[in-house]
Amino acid sequence: MLHAGRPDLVAREIVDLLESVGCVRYATAVARAADGSTTTIAETGEPRDQTATPECSERRLAIGSARGREIYVLVGARPDIESAATVNAVVMLLTTLHEIERARVEREERATLWPVDELPIENDDAVATGHMRQTMSFARKIANANVTVLITGESGTGKELVARAVHTYSSRAQKPFIPFNCAAVPRDMLESQLFGHRRGAFTGADRDNPGVVRSARDGTLFLDEIGELSPELQPKLLRFLESGEICPLGESTPFTVDVRIIAATNANLDTLVRDGRFREDLFYRLNVVHLEVKPLRERRDEIPALANHFVRRAAEESRKGHVRLAEETMERLLLYSWPCNVRQLHNEIRRMVAFAEPNSMLDPDAISIDIVRATPTSALPHPAVRGQEIAVPLTEKLHPTLSRIECEMIKAALRDHHGKVDATAKALGISRKGLYLKRQRLGL
Repeated sequence: MLHAGRPDLVAREIVDLLESVGCVRYATAVARAADGSTTTIAETGEPRDQTATPECSERRLAIGSARGREIYVLVGARPDIESAATVNAVVMLLTTLHEIERARVEREERATLWPVDELPIENDDAVATGHMRQTMSFARKIANANVTVLITGESGTGKELVARAVHTYSSRAQKPFIPFNCAAVPRDMLESQLFGHRRGAFTGADRDNPGVVRSARDGTLFLDEIGELSPELQPKLLRFLESGEICPLGESTPFTVDVRIIAATNANLDTLVRDGRFREDLFYRLNVVHLEVKPLRERRDEIPALANHFVRRAAEESRKGHVRLAEETMERLLLYSWPCNVRQLHNEIRRMVAFAEPNSMLDPDAISIDIVRATPTSALPHPAVRGQEIAVPLTEKLHPTLSRIECEMIKAALRDHHGKVDATAKALGISRKGLYLKRQRLGL
């Protein structure tokens, strides 16, 4: 099993195994070259009659290929039932060996086509590749600098994940990390939720509230959707950032709290500043270190790692065993634009796994119909197609004409091979990865 990639060694071991159990009259391991010449690698038992037609009891066990030679074992089984059953068991062993080797080759091809270069995260809640790996590297570099961090990006791109990474890599890692969404609290309650209040400070304040700033003491406070902060509260947050002092509602004396602030927004703060809806001095106070998280459609190279990670997590949560994504399914996921980014991909994977059978393969049919319908199709103008021929004017520009020809040829090959990617790539004379890249470029 350990040396499945060395068929010559496996052939010798099979001959030795057959000899040790005494179930054959003879066993000969043969290496056959491309020119038809043969070489005996190992043999045991009675001499095999090379001139006679092989008896019905002779079996040919395929081992594999090495250095341009086909390697197999010729076996003459004894006539009793026990010997025949033993040879059948050896055949089953070889079949298992071949399946393991095929799985290894497929895994290597998959790693080449969909490389997964993960940056380990301590809590194992994420993987980081490509752009996210670079962003995490920046987060590690600035983690111990006592500066505010502004993280921008569309909703669902993983801004909180980056904020948690900054906290985890910093010296405050053992202290609290408190996330607070500024858009999730009514504006008239934001101040008391942030800075706290004393009992009786206003109607309904029947108990003291320390506020999230004090709850994050010596740790990190993550202010999400900072662009939704009301103009009345912005100067109070600015004062806290500059002095570290807060004054809860109902208190007469301010006091200092040591908290690191990380802010995030999916809004364009530059535009809000120009429109007068966000204080310029607060913007520059927050924007000491700026980390931008790109949308998923601009970092498609991360989709395979994220998708496989989400499948593993969803399978564990649902107790579905070893669930895998088919290559065609992965390609469909790569072609979709994911307007809601990583959050949408995560939810789609969870839905697919929830409907899947245990230890199954997720085929393209598992993808929701809305995503299938929204997958972009080619916007290129169609050349004149007559049967298996394409007519193009010779006066057209070269590059768009070639793109149209490629598009029609790929669509025809996919149609002829019923969407099977391996067969389509082979028919077109290109690699599987080459076919994927062309489909992505042409929007197929």
